[in-house]
Amino acid sequence: MHTQVHSQPRARGGLIAWACLTVAIVAEVVGTSFMADAARHGGYVGYAVMAVALAISYYFLALSVRGIAVGVAYAVWEGLGLTLLTLVGIFVFKDSLSVQQMIGLVMAAVGIVCVTLGEEHTP
Repeated sequence: MHTQVHSQPRARGGLIAWACLTVAIVAEVVGTSFMADAARHGGYVGYAVMAVALAISYYFLALSVRGIAVGVAYAVWEGLGLTLLTLVGIFVFKDSLSVQQMIGLVMAAVGIVCVTLGEEHTP
């Protein structure tokens, strides 16, 4: 038995896909921040917020890959999430970074920019 798989070409980089990715990133940062707070200070509310926010994050990440290549979407989601969580750690939780960690974050940010700019855009 021969099965053909038909797929529709997707418009890469659509505004809605990038909006979904933005929601996914914000939800990831919120969820992980609440996880860190709950782990440091106790309480189940933080874990509940974390679970809901991370579920929302994955849902919107999945929606974003309808218009953005999965590797690009994941790289941007993970990289920007990492960068924003680092800032939350510094400003909210009073974490500190070594010079080596700062260099690594800058390198990650440059990589994300390169990956994003390399995404195909159709008019």
